[in-house]
Amino acid sequence: MLARDESDLKRTPLYALHLARGGKMVPFAGYEMPVQYPAGVLKEHLHTRAAAGLFDVSHMGQLALRPKSGKVSDAALALERLVPQDILGVAPGRQRYAQFTNADGGILDDLMVANFGDHLFLVVNAACKAEDEAHLRRHLSDACDIDSLSGRALIALQGPRAESALAKICADAPSMKFMDAGPRRVAEFDCFVSRSGYTGEDGFEISVPVEHAEALVTQLLDNPDVLPIGLGARDSLRLEAGLCLYGHDIDTTTTPVEAALEWSVQKSRRKGGARAGGFPGADKILDQFEHGAPRRRVGLKAQGRAPVREGAPLFADADTGEAIGKVTSGGFGPSLNAPVAIGYLPTPLSAIGTNVFAEVRGQRLPLAVAATPFVPNTYKR
Repeated sequence: MLARDESDLKRTPLYALHLARGGKMVPFAGYEMPVQYPAGVLKEHLHTRAAAGLFDVSHMGQLALRPKSGKVSDAALALERLVPQDILGVAPGRQRYAQFTNADGGILDDLMVANFGDHLFLVVNAACKAEDEAHLRRHLSDACDIDSLSGRALIALQGPRAESALAKICADAPSMKFMDAGPRRVAEFDCFVSRSGYTGEDGFEISVPVEHAEALVTQLLDNPDVLPIGLGARDSLRLEAGLCLYGHDIDTTTTPVEAALEWSVQKSRRKGGARAGGFPGADKILDQFEHGAPRRRVGLKAQGRAPVREGAPLFADADTGEAIGKVTSGGFGPSLNAPVAIGYLPTPLSAIGTNVFAEVRGQRLPLAVAATPFVPNTYKR
């Protein structure tokens, strides 16, 4: 979501650092954000896969749900009114991926939910954060106090050397496993750290008070293994990892089942589960679990070298017929040295190996449905 007027753009606490490091700034989700640095998108992407990349994600929304009863379980049960995930089952010090759904089963936003022991910590998408906060206040104010943590920046440290880089200033980093989350001391600062990310690589996301953000990032960038990474490589990394981008691969018209996110809905919230249903759109979503959905999000590999971009229509036949789906994300995968894409197809045509065609500049190019992630993930389980 791009701001219409550059004068309206906000800046993250790391704006000056981006300029000092040669960041090329562009409008993104209402903020001025670095799309790349002097190394360029290709080198930034490959460096993250080989060593460690540092991303400014301070434009994201950070929220705390504090139970009025004092019991974090009450905050979890309250949040389950709005998401199809098992939040009650998230143990203290752990985190889970979730989606806000609407009455039609569509996805209002996707988010991360962490249990900090006495409250829940949420990270939501930048373009949706005002609406998400209003949504929470409208539906959960009876059970929770909702705090916007606008005084915090958020950074992501990703790649195979992320642990060794963070361990130099955070003693707890090596002992954390994928989706561990909670307060941690990083350098001399009190932070929130989760072992998670948006690249398919091992790594961490670190929430730090705004006044300490530049000092913390500077310490991390002093490590020769760590390079600053912009939005361009962030997108190609997450595309190779087969991860959804809200507003593109998922939105208010796609259900979690259509989006191939069934894995994120635990058995306790499905039919026959201990707390089945009770979230917006439950009837439609749970029916799709039982009977399937008419379409499905799939990975797509081009059989040539030309990238297939977002919006390209998909066809079952090379020459004739109406469009049967479309590409929602696409580009060149630097780690693969080949183009990859994500899109939606009718469920009968969604099996791995199925051949379809994308229309690019008047030509229909062959694609094959492929398993995701395109690049194996390296999460520390």
